Amino acid sequence: MNAWTCALAGATCLALCPHVVLAQDDVAKDYPSRPIRLVVPYSVGGGTDVLARLAAKEISDQLGQAVVVENRAGASGIAGTEHVARAVPDGYTLLMAPSGPLVMNPVLRKSLPYSSQKDFVPISVLGRLPLLITVNASLPVHSVKELVAYAKARPDEVTYASSAPLFQLATELFKQKTGTEFLAIPYKSSGESTTALMGGQVTIAIADVPPLTGLIKSGKLRALAYTNDTRSETFPDVPTVAEAGVPGTEVATLVGVVAPAGTPMPIVRKLQDVLVKMVQKPETKERFMAIGVEPVGSTSEEFAQAIEHDLARWADVARRAGIEPN
Repeated sequence: MNAWTCALAGATCLALCPHVVLAQDDVAKDYPSRPIRLVVPYSVGGGTDVLARLAAKEISDQLGQAVVVENRAGASGIAGTEHVARAVPDGYTLLMAPSGPLVMNPVLRKSLPYSSQKDFVPISVLGRLPLLITVNASLPVHSVKELVAYAKARPDEVTYASSAPLFQLATELFKQKTGTEFLAIPYKSSGESTTALMGGQVTIAIADVPPLTGLIKSGKLRALAYTNDTRSETFPDVPTVAEAGVPGTEVATLVGVVAPAGTPMPIVRKLQDVLVKMVQKPETKERFMAIGVEPVGSTSEEFAQAIEHDLARWADVARRAGIEPN
């Protein structure tokens, strides 16, 4: 039984037990009565951390309690994620969760000290980060069609930068859809892979927008397509993957807030409402778009469905690519 199924079962119980409803409502009414911790499973300064600090300020402003952002980096997000999974489910320990810990780790690892579906209850997706298919500007490739032709003519020469599981699987999906072959070259960060692409050490990178933006605008890198169903406001001249001829390769990492499973649903709803209102503010949308994040503001149910969908999708891509969990 996953977290959302548990939540539904809990809701049924509440409907049958009025005194439990009153107790739950009392919990939500008094919440929060002390500071909240928002754990980020990555280091300070990254995109997830930036979104966490925006969310922390909004929750604090709206609910009248301090929200402390706590960075617990390590083991591809596992350390911080496990910490929250084991926390008391009272709404005072939350996780700023991107797709990496919730989707990519379960797909690519044989065992984890947490289950993304059983150990958490989703609260809201704040935003989604589509990727850019990018090459060095000196490469004689100006479109996805030309990239495919270039790769098929050089099956043993074309390489791609892989600095995160999502980028690796996004490239594998592209390969599957286009019948191309790229050799993966691993890097430790988006910054390192971007440097490698700029220096000509790799042919292509499918990666997040922020580290690529300045280099694309300066003409050092060339964006061929945006992995979304609508164009980027930052790069309005870059076609979507469907416009570029490869529909079905739409990819984005989701970043949202989750709580330990068992957190009372009235508290989850209270936090959900705060985060949805935050995302709907014009100033928030502007701030998000400036860092390459598309505002979402989902319900708990929608977030749970997105996790389930992405787990199935990327497990299939990994299986087709012959990537065995390690």
